[in-house]
Amino acid sequence: MKRLRLKADGRIVELRDGQEFPLAPETPPGPLTVRDLRRRSRLTQLEFAAKLGVPVETIRNWEQGKRAPRGPARALLAVIAHSPETVFAALATESSAA
Repeated sequence: MKRLRLKADGRIVELRDGQEFPLAPETPPGPLTVRDLRRRSRLTQLEFAAKLGVPVETIRNWEQGKRAPRGPARALLAVIAHSPETVFAALATESSAA
C-alpha cells in the first residue's frame, strides 16, 4: 500500500523511505479531465458524485467548464487519476464507517 500525503499547496506526494516523491501533475485537472476520469471509471455523473460525496451539479459544472475543481477536490482528482481503485475503496470505507 502506498503512503500518500496532501501538501498544503495541493500537491500530492508519495512517501518512501522518509522522502517525498510527487505524484500529481503540475497542472490542475480541467473540465475535460474530470469527464475523462469519470468515464475511465465507467461511472455516470450521479455515481461519480456519490462516490466523491459532492452534489451531481458540481460534477456537471466541472465537466461543462462552468467551474474548476480547487484545493482538496483538485488533489483528490489527481489521486483518482493515479490510482482510482484505491481512492474509491478508501472513500467506500469512510462512508460505511460513518
